[in-house]
Amino acid sequence: MGTESQVLGVLLVIIICLVPCSSSQSQLHRKTLKSTSTSYAVIFDAGSTGSRLHVFHFNRTLDLIPIGQDLEFLDKVKPGLSAYAKNPEKAAESLIPLLGEAEGVVPKRVRHKTPLRLGATAGLRLLEGNASELILQAVRDMFKERSTLKLEAVAVIDGTQEGSYLWVAINYLLSNLAKEYWETVGVVDLGGGSVQMAYTVSEETAAKAPNAPEAEDPYITKMYLKGTKYFVYVHSYLHYGKEASRAKILNITRDSDNPCILAGFNGSYVYGDVEYKASAMPSGSSFSECRDTVLKALNVNATCPQKNCTFGGIWNGGGGPGQQNLYLATSFYYLATEAGIADIKKPSGKVRIVDFKIAAELACKTTLEEANSFFPLIQENVLQYVCMDLVYQYTLLVDGFGLDPWQEVTVVKKLEYKDYLVEATWPLGTAIEAVSSLPKFERLLYFV
Repeated sequence: MGTESQVLGVLLVIIICLVPCSSSQSQLHRKTLKSTSTSYAVIFDAGSTGSRLHVFHFNRTLDLIPIGQDLEFLDKVKPGLSAYAKNPEKAAESLIPLLGEAEGVVPKRVRHKTPLRLGATAGLRLLEGNASELILQAVRDMFKERSTLKLEAVAVIDGTQEGSYLWVAINYLLSNLAKEYWETVGVVDLGGGSVQMAYTVSEETAAKAPNAPEAEDPYITKMYLKGTKYFVYVHSYLHYGKEASRAKILNITRDSDNPCILAGFNGSYVYGDVEYKASAMPSGSSFSECRDTVLKALNVNATCPQKNCTFGGIWNGGGGPGQQNLYLATSFYYLATEAGIADIKKPSGKVRIVDFKIAAELACKTTLEEANSFFPLIQENVLQYVCMDLVYQYTLLVDGFGLDPWQEVTVVKKLEYKDYLVEATWPLGTAIEAVSSLPKFERLLYFV
């Protein structure tokens, strides 16, 4: 009996030891699975007016999951890389603080497999000679020297990519991916140097798409998203972003007074190291005369080799249901909220395109001295352009893109996603592409 008790006692000790050991191993296994089934992506948006850092965190099904209190980490520096055209090393150095923040956000154990991408947009596209490539090489060298992240790309992204990535980002946040093409939304993104339109078309329309002008990207981008094939019409109009468009409009009147400048301003506007005269007419700004000037800047009467064109002789994609629900991003949102068209306290809002015209008519009747009382949210250093900017955005949408003035659209900065607000910008689209190509993830997005 004593021997049996001793044996039972030994077995009991072994069992007691094994249970917690097994439990610990199980917990460790679960912890390991948890840590390896998510991934981060670090994306730099090198825009024309500044550089922005985006860090995203995805689970295994490529849903966004929190980084601290938010679903993405954001920060920015000014000016943009293009401001350092004559000093590439200085351009690279401007990103060092952002890179340090990114390294601090991404856990050390996964940095070596976390995609790092930098996409430069219109600001670098507009630089002459090899200035943009010298800047990009300096950035590559800096990343390689200072970062342990997995460097994938440092490049100027073309307008087609920028528009496609934004289309993906917005439809991802709206949970539209994998739906029929007519259930998705179209996007128009007005940056500083360019404007992009992107929306889905039918396979039949895509098959009949004309060839794009020489040196331009194809009109149709084919992509697979969550097992669904989409044909996305995308076109980018370089030189027609918010800041670039001012130069275009002022160049129409050259050394003469411009009908889009508010009375009381007599000065100049500098864009791309070129100075343009920016002086009001003796009678002040005029909505109708400004609109005529903008129409000339848009080149709406250019020869159109296709049946349906936007401006500059560019095919418009044929329209259709994919374009019926439009989201207007970036400068559309900022001007709409600052001019009182939409509520600045809300991350997005529905407006009618004609609301831009109503605001423009008011703006073009004011003087520079009066403008601050009518448009208190617009920065004083750009108040002289409020008539021009509003007329341009209205005319771009109606005469440039052929949209109905009474169409309701959504101006957007952020969208709600799982009780969080996430910025509606192209870096999210490229982050999804980067992470979905990792071996442990399903390929949610890829281009054909």
